[in-house]
Amino acid sequence: MTTPRVALVDASLGSTPAERNFRREIDLPIRVWPVSEGDLPPPVEDWDGDAVVVSGSQTAVDDDRAWIDRTAAWVADAVARDVPVLGVCWGHQLLARALGGRVEPMGEYELGYTTIDRVATDPVLDLPDEFCAFESHSDRVVDLPPDAAVVATSDRSIQAFRAGSALGVQFHPEYDIETARWVVENKREELSDERVDALLAGITPERHAETQAAKQVFEGFEELVSRRA
Repeated sequence: MTTPRVALVDASLGSTPAERNFRREIDLPIRVWPVSEGDLPPPVEDWDGDAVVVSGSQTAVDDDRAWIDRTAAWVADAVARDVPVLGVCWGHQLLARALGGRVEPMGEYELGYTTIDRVATDPVLDLPDEFCAFESHSDRVVDLPPDAAVVATSDRSIQAFRAGSALGVQFHPEYDIETARWVVENKREELSDERVDALLAGITPERHAETQAAKQVFEGFEELVSRRA
């Protein structure tokens, strides 16, 4: 059987732990495409990969940046061709926008460990009824694409959806403790020191251990991709 190849569409800006985290969690060959630097994969019909993961980003999916529009169009074409695509955080929002949904600002940050409820069964996103994951976002999906189905929610946002071959998760199953601390520390210009310090105090090995169920997202995605290879 041919080993599937994954394109990591990395939308982060500057030096971030994104590539390191996804390489640790996804046990398949990965080629990174730093789309925020203008490096997009070739047209889907000419591309030689098997699956796509779209990362988080410090931007908003509705920002007026040409690379965001090009990435959205490329991702929409991949889904139209039945390529498995997993979007994480910003990638979840980009999938929704690219496929006809709508994203809007929340007016606040959902940041830190959050309890998430699975509201529907899914053969790939085989998540527990309730689980914990780390969040870092201030936008959210408010309207799903046509024919998409909600899989999980929190009290503030849609946390997971399925639309054909596309899977979106608002939470960050790839975060380790170091990344969670790095993300929170970098919010000091936007949040009060009191809130940042409280969030940092809550990032502990014990709390991180509670997020392990969320990593099933990667296991299910790898199984899907491997079956199709």
